[in-house]
Amino acid sequence: MTSLLLRPHPTTRPGGVADVVEWFGAMQAQDVASGMWSLGVRLPALGHADVHAALERREALRTWPMRGTVHLVPPRDARWMLELTGVRSLAAAATRRAQLGLSEADADRAVDVLGAALAGGGRLTRAHCLAALEAAGIGTAGQRGYHLLWYASVRGVTCLAPNVGTEQTFALLDEWAPAPHRPDRDEALAILALRYVRGHGPVTDREFAGWTGLTLTDARRGLAAAGDALALVRVDGQEALVDAALPDAPRASVDDDLLVLPGFDEYLLGYKDRSLMLDAAHRDAIVPGGNGVFQATVVRGGRVVGTWKRVVGRDRVAVTVRPLAPLGAAQRAGVEHAFGRYAAFLDRVLHVAWAA
Repeated sequence: MTSLLLRPHPTTRPGGVADVVEWFGAMQAQDVASGMWSLGVRLPALGHADVHAALERREALRTWPMRGTVHLVPPRDARWMLELTGVRSLAAAATRRAQLGLSEADADRAVDVLGAALAGGGRLTRAHCLAALEAAGIGTAGQRGYHLLWYASVRGVTCLAPNVGTEQTFALLDEWAPAPHRPDRDEALAILALRYVRGHGPVTDREFAGWTGLTLTDARRGLAAAGDALALVRVDGQEALVDAALPDAPRASVDDDLLVLPGFDEYLLGYKDRSLMLDAAHRDAIVPGGNGVFQATVVRGGRVVGTWKRVVGRDRVAVTVRPLAPLGAAQRAGVEHAFGRYAAFLDRVLHVAWAA
C-alpha cells in the first residue's frame, strides 16, 4: 500500500499529477473517471478540475503502451514505451484486422489520414476522427473504427488528449510530446523495471512481465539492470523485489485504514496474483462474469471489503456500497468519511446508501 502511494511514503511526497504518473511509469486509465480518481486519491489537495487542468498542461497523456489497454504515462516517455512494449500488441493486429475485414493497407492509410487531419496542433474528437476516415473511404462501422484509432496510437502517430466534456479527443503524439526521451533498450528496460517495482513492490519477475507484456527474459533483464535500486525480500517464502529505499525506512503503523478506490486502479490492475488484496471468494464480485470490467472497491487494511457504484448528478454524487465482509458502525462511518473526500474531489454533495 505504501508502494502504491495509498499510504504515506517515507521517501517521496508527490506534489502533482506528473509526479504520481512518473512514480508508477504507467497507470491504468482505460476508464477516464477511474483514471481521474486514481490520481485524486493519491493527491488529496487536488480536485477533479485541478487534475483535468494538469492533463491539459500535458503533465501526463493517455495512450496504449502495453497489453492493449490505455494507461497514463509521462509524455516524454510515451514514445519509447510504445516502441518497447506497445508494439508487442501489434503482433495480433493482423488477425484482428482480418476478423474486421480490414487490410494492412487500410490500417496504414488510416494512420496517414489521421496524421494529416490532426497536423498543426489540433485536437479532434473521436467522432471527428472517424468522420475523417469515412471521408477517405475507410469504413469504421462496428469495431473497425476503434481498431484503427488504437493502431494509429500504438504506431506512435496519435495519442489521447484530455476529454472535452464527455468526448474523447485525439492529438498527434509528436505535437503533444515534442521532446521525447530516447533511452537505449537496456536503459528503457531498467527504467520500466524500477518504476514498476517502486510503485507496486514487493513483486516478482513474473508480475513485472505480466504487467508490461514483456517476455520473462526481458523482464529479468530489466530488473537486473535496475541493480541496487531494488532490494530482494521474501513474501510467504517466495523471493520478491521492492524499492531499496523502502524496507528500512520508518513507516507509520496503519492497521485499519479505509479507502474507496476506482475499479481500474493499479491497486488491482497492477498484479496478476491479487491474493494479497482479494479473497478468492470475492473475485466474481469484483469482475462479474470475468469480462475484464472491474468494480470500484472499498479497501480496509489493504484488503477489499466491498464494492461501490456511483451516479453523478449536476450537484450531487449518489454512492451505493455493497459490503463483502462484515463492517461495524465505526467502520461504516469510516467508509462514509472516505467517500466525503471523493465527493469533495468531484465538487458534489454526497449521498451514501448501503446495499444488503
